[in-house]
Amino acid sequence: MKDRRRELIEQYKQMKPDMGIFRIRPKDGNKCCLETSQNLKGKMNRTRFQLDAGNHPNQELQRDWKQHGPDRFAFEVLELLPYDKDESKTDYSEELSILKHIWEEKLLAQQVEFYQKKI
Repeated sequence: MKDRRRELIEQYKQMKPDMGIFRIRPKDGNKCCLETSQNLKGKMNRTRFQLDAGNHPNQELQRDWKQHGPDRFAFEVLELLPYDKDESKTDYSEELSILKHIWEEKLLAQQVEFYQKKI
């Protein structure tokens, strides 16, 4: 029993969640909010929870979410960031920041607007 438990704990430690960038956008609009994370699934769940609870930090997105409802919005993973071959690396914030900047430029070239944090 204890061996099985140790084995499961070790498997959990070896798990690497998907990391990268996603966007939240109205299905019928041209605006979006970009988010990056080292744990995409967790961040997407957290963001949806914040929006449903009415306490997302992006007030403009929060207003539209409340006005139009969650069914009118899509969460889309734009790109996954691969893990470095160096197993000791644990902080990918700089890479995620660069990835966000790249996607902002790509989307701006397509005339996509971004939700502003403060309104």
